Amino acid sequence: MYTQPNIAVVSVNTDLDVRGVPRVKAQIEQLINSGCRRIVLNMSEVSYIDSCGMGFIVCAVRRMKTLGGLMSLTNVQPTAFKALVRMGLIDFMPISTCAAKSRVTPLAPGTHPSFQTTFRVDPNKMCDARSRAIALLKTLPFTSDQKFDIELAVGEAIGNAVDHACEKGVLTTVSAYPDRVVIDVSDCGCGFSISDEEEPPETGQFAERGRGVKLMRLLMDAVSIQEKPSGNGTIVRLVKMMR
Repeated sequence: MYTQPNIAVVSVNTDLDVRGVPRVKAQIEQLINSGCRRIVLNMSEVSYIDSCGMGFIVCAVRRMKTLGGLMSLTNVQPTAFKALVRMGLIDFMPISTCAAKSRVTPLAPGTHPSFQTTFRVDPNKMCDARSRAIALLKTLPFTSDQKFDIELAVGEAIGNAVDHACEKGVLTTVSAYPDRVVIDVSDCGCGFSISDEEEPPETGQFAERGRGVKLMRLLMDAVSIQEKPSGNGTIVRLVKMMR
């Protein structure tokens, strides 16, 4: 399990049946009670969900929503997905299967945004920066759950920039296009790059930043991290498609 103050990724390594649920339930309840408000369950090793498992999922999702949070399932196996469909849970919470995520098509050359706004991030008011980015999306057709994930991903990018790069040189740019929103967070640090296919580092000076990359990839449709083409620093690009 990997956790940040407001988000946790939990790998479920047992079927969600009458024997497996109590252990997973205790873990989730501990996270919720500690103040975590975004939980992602990695279901890659779950092949079976019985009524006890369904009840656990429904109760946990309801409790999270009551507290203003969100729980989602990712890497769901086909057999488990069918059970979730039959119970109607796919309309109740965000669920993604273990199928490979489709690659986001690049914007056509010459495509201009319908609007674009850039603002400087005050390192002492990062909450204001997150809120401002989300406020700019109010006219776009995103669900509340999608906006929740976008805000968390933006917060992760901004937090990394402030913590590991430079406090006073972080800029955020929000650009809206007909089929997507693109959010760039740039800094003036020493620079960090990772390809789309590359796994982020788990050790060394960029290990913490690497864990943040995994979280952003879970929350967004595309994430790119590149050194600035000129000068010092990194540009993190977050893309969320409008579906």
